[in-house]
Amino acid sequence: MISSYSDLIKTAKSEHEPQRLLFVFCRAELPDDASADEKAAFERGEGGALTPVICVDKALEEVLEFAALVEESEGTGQSWDVVFVAAMSGRGGTPPSTDEAQQPLTMMVESIRLGHVSNYLPLDKSGNAVSLG
Repeated sequence: MISSYSDLIKTAKSEHEPQRLLFVFCRAELPDDASADEKAAFERGEGGALTPVICVDKALEEVLEFAALVEESEGTGQSWDVVFVAAMSGRGGTPPSTDEAQQPLTMMVESIRLGHVSNYLPLDKSGNAVSLG
């Protein structure tokens, strides 16, 4: 069971084929027409919608430390609350390229926009897995 970014890296390193990681950073937001109850729940850290603000793919070797990934994300000027991660396997000992990752990354962003997040690992800013139930 993967419960942190470091667990994810260990698992990805143990895979037979080289991995490329896909990241979608999201900000929790409330719709403009939110009710008073929804606003109160949001203030308690519940509810709201996750809006993708940054997406990027990285070779495993580029993102061994979560702190480096967070630092890079801060350089964009976009604030975020949760990052979703997925992995792509290479073939024949060759990791997937950025070009090969583009369509799966785009599909990942759209899936998250629609609220379909069960196929991805959600992590908080500390690199710990979070439950979105």
